[in-house]
Amino acid sequence: MSTRGSKVERNSVSNQPHEIKYEARKEGTSQQAIKDAKKSAGNQRSAIEKKVK
Repeated sequence: MSTRGSKVERNSVSNQPHEIKYEARKEGTSQQAIKDAKKSAGNQRSAIEKKVK
């Protein structure tokens, strides 16, 4: 039985379009804003969320 992903994967946002779209919808912002925050804050989901807010 395999797991659906490690905690490391859940704590980061990849460059895959569906992850960018999910994060943008979750935060109520544009996909470009998520991409910009990702460039300056890195891949960590918590850092991106702080940067967008």
